[in-house]
Amino acid sequence: MSSTPVRTEARAASVATAPGYRARRTLPLRVEAVRQLKRRRTLVMGAILAALPFVLIVAFAIGGSPDERGDGGGSRINLMDTATASGANFAATCLFVSAGFLLVVPVALFCGDTVASEASWSSLRYLLAAPVPRSRLLWSKLAVALGFSAAAMLLLPLVGLAVGTVAYGWGPLRLPTGGSLATADTLPRLALVVAYIFVSQLVTAGLAFWLSTKTDAPLGAVGGAVGLTIIGNVLDAVTALGSWRDFLPAHWQFAWADALQPQLEWGGMLKGTAVSVTFAVVLIALAFRGFARKDIVS
Repeated sequence: MSSTPVRTEARAASVATAPGYRARRTLPLRVEAVRQLKRRRTLVMGAILAALPFVLIVAFAIGGSPDERGDGGGSRINLMDTATASGANFAATCLFVSAGFLLVVPVALFCGDTVASEASWSSLRYLLAAPVPRSRLLWSKLAVALGFSAAAMLLLPLVGLAVGTVAYGWGPLRLPTGGSLATADTLPRLALVVAYIFVSQLVTAGLAFWLSTKTDAPLGAVGGAVGLTIIGNVLDAVTALGSWRDFLPAHWQFAWADALQPQLEWGGMLKGTAVSVTFAVVLIALAFRGFARKDIVS
């Protein structure tokens, strides 16, 4: 069993010296992106994210708008109170109800299903025998996975903005703290919210990608990343941890609410970005280090 990877790497090394061989031309991003786009799980996840705004529209139509019910409470509830104020508010509400869990799933799915799926199909060793350098294979799959994750983050608010504008009209973004943003500032603020949510999910992406290089079971990598993300959320709810919670990525996952203030606040988002990027870099580095030394037999 162990001789197969050795012969594979030997053949790869010999071909690497052949005239015309360029490692960067192996496994092009376009080819990998097309492969991933055609997979059923990609289409299903896209359909789920696109359907969520319609589900919320129906829910508000059946139960009445939040303003009509006169709900009140904390800042998060007030954000829901403004859901039907305009298309921009509806898009922000879609992000709020999905950022805690729903948007975690596509990130874990796209990044955790990368290498593990190839191993489960017994095609990983054939990719490396092509020869595709291990680092090139990981970079290609990681770049495509992050690209699809970013697309998922964009799909939801874009559909929400379009559907919400049709249902509730276009107008300035009403803020949970009172007042509203100028129409010219609405889209940049929503774009900042989406960008921060994507950055905050880099920890889940790095975790799923690392697990994908450690197992031949895609479900294990995806489920492990989602499970550990949930554990992080649970730990953040333990107030007894005090300032230790500042080192948890989950502690900053809703820092994007600072972008929905009359005066933009950067402090929380900068801290959350630093924590998320640090964790992500460490996890991705572990994935590359472990995969470079791994005995590929599947």
